[in-house]
Amino acid sequence: MQHALLWAAAGTGFTFLMTSLGAAVVFFFKKQSSEMIQRIFLGFAAGVMIAASVWSLLIPAIEEAEADGMVGWIPAAGGFILGVAFLMLLDYLLPHLHPGAKDPEGMPSHMKRTTLMVFAVTLHNIPEGMAVGLSFALAAQHGGDSALYTAAMALAIGIGIQNFPEGAAISLPLRQEGMGRFRSFLSGSLSGFVEPVFGVLTVLIAGSIDPLMPWLLAFAAGAMIYVVVEELIPEAHLGEHSNLGTLGVMAGFLVMMILDVALG
Repeated sequence: MQHALLWAAAGTGFTFLMTSLGAAVVFFFKKQSSEMIQRIFLGFAAGVMIAASVWSLLIPAIEEAEADGMVGWIPAAGGFILGVAFLMLLDYLLPHLHPGAKDPEGMPSHMKRTTLMVFAVTLHNIPEGMAVGLSFALAAQHGGDSALYTAAMALAIGIGIQNFPEGAAISLPLRQEGMGRFRSFLSGSLSGFVEPVFGVLTVLIAGSIDPLMPWLLAFAAGAMIYVVVEELIPEAHLGEHSNLGTLGVMAGFLVMMILDVALG
């Protein structure tokens, strides 16, 4: 378990670093960044998360359940539903504001618009950290299976790649809201800090309840798909020329699929 914790910390540390690098693009863009670029960024992130949910989470969940003598689709479907419900609850409770929106969502709050915008992206990053942590926990449960560790690393790389545009997708709008460049970068970077936190927490939980691994994998998948459908794809298709967001989704899906198949 200690080995899995170290791997999960390293994997989610990489995804956090990529979020920070993405947030750093605020130093190179003018205050009014291109909406076209943001649509591509958000679409790419959505594509990666869809592919990761299927190849790295749902399929392993079904395989794990069947290996334990269960009907594969039951924990996969049940965990998926619970993941969706969990994100819906957070969406309802946590005050947040999506870039470009006028009114915040969640419980009433008197926090600044910029703070609410950071919360919106932080909400996205929770299931990503869980997904990476669970992948390494799964490898540890199988006696350190090298193929599973490689697959977990592929997932961490894929999530890290999509975190680069995701970091930019928060720091650039913050800059447009009038926040200074350094504070915009810092806020965008810190939005990814929940990934190492939830990655390590899920390894600890999974290690103490091994039979629930299929449920937990599907839970992370449901949470990620909820973020994609509820937030990323709608935001990627706002305005004219929405085909750019669509192409971003396709590109992200292909990159994650290739990573998982080539390295898994």
